[in-house]
Amino acid sequence: MKPTLTLLAALLLAPLAELHAADLAAPAAPSLGLSVQDGVLVRNGRPYRGIGVNYFNAFGRVLADSSDTTYQQGFAVLREHGIPFARFAACGFWPSDWRLYQTNPTEYFRRLDGVIEAAEKNQIGLIPSLFWRWPTIAELAGEPHSAWENPASRTHALMRRYTEEFVTRYRKSPAIWGWEFANEMSLGVDLPNARSLIASRKPIPRLGVPAPTDADIATAKTLTTALTEFGKLVRRLDPHRIIISGNSAPRPSAWHNTAEHSWTLDSREQFSEILVRDNPDPLSVLGVHWYPSHEKRFSKEQPASPADVAQVMMTTAQRARKPLFIGEFGDERDRTGFTDLLRTIEQAGVPLAALWVFDLKQQDKDWNVTATNDRAYMLKAIADANRRLSTGLR
Repeated sequence: MKPTLTLLAALLLAPLAELHAADLAAPAAPSLGLSVQDGVLVRNGRPYRGIGVNYFNAFGRVLADSSDTTYQQGFAVLREHGIPFARFAACGFWPSDWRLYQTNPTEYFRRLDGVIEAAEKNQIGLIPSLFWRWPTIAELAGEPHSAWENPASRTHALMRRYTEEFVTRYRKSPAIWGWEFANEMSLGVDLPNARSLIASRKPIPRLGVPAPTDADIATAKTLTTALTEFGKLVRRLDPHRIIISGNSAPRPSAWHNTAEHSWTLDSREQFSEILVRDNPDPLSVLGVHWYPSHEKRFSKEQPASPADVAQVMMTTAQRARKPLFIGEFGDERDRTGFTDLLRTIEQAGVPLAALWVFDLKQQDKDWNVTATNDRAYMLKAIADANRRLSTGLR
């Protein structure tokens, strides 16, 4: 479903939503959020290491239902369990989920304000992901997904409008720790089987998703253009806080996907090259999502251990002078698997990581962590790890 010309014009030309009075002041001071100084992650002027959670639908639930403010209890639970920050989807998911923003931006931001204010009240840091499902913006603009490759496209115009509204509105909030573009855009670029994947997909009119075409195929250039343009705009609006891609760790064959359109496993050096490529300047961290129990890297016969992969990522981050952020991590197999992974992250010296996922009922079977279900031990383990990390930085 493509937007009407009237709707598209409203999206592109309508005045910005009403701003908080303080938001017209100067950009946030360096003491707000996380920043990078000489390649080191810093908070409040000191090197920082911390482990948080993904709270994916903290905003999505109130976006869908104005009476659902359960994020308030959720942030209180995180505070009680010593969880310092949460990454969340700061937008609708499908095109249809952006309808309130299109038709009543004042109400849209009123609901979002409630999420930010609840985090402030509970002293929880936030990493908002502004365009979680990245194809959605192109679909709203009536363009193919490859329009992200063109800074003059309507897709980029919508990105710029929402980014400017969002960052300007919330850059003075002590809850905001950084700004993220989208979720795992890197997994969809240069795929050798892209055309067959397109052919297998169907339109979803009720959600606003049109029929796919070959013009929806994304390349590395699509990815790096989108990230670079987003990063430049955010950096102009906020000179200090970290800017994050939201990408996954590179696919095990990502270098060969681009160079040869093959599924040949990448070497350590090729993995490192793609990791830097997928997090271009002015992005300030190397962002990855990491589920090592599901991957084989560097060799089919003797896959690298999680500790080995973590060390490659950390070495790459140090050379790039961009701290590593594991924006999602998890191991759904058993308690031992999770404990081992958390220990690997801690011992590798990873400065920032976030567990997948807190309070997401749709994933009760495999991933959902709450203070009362059988994965509650994960919150305690993260709190314990944060105490050790804090002590180690003193």
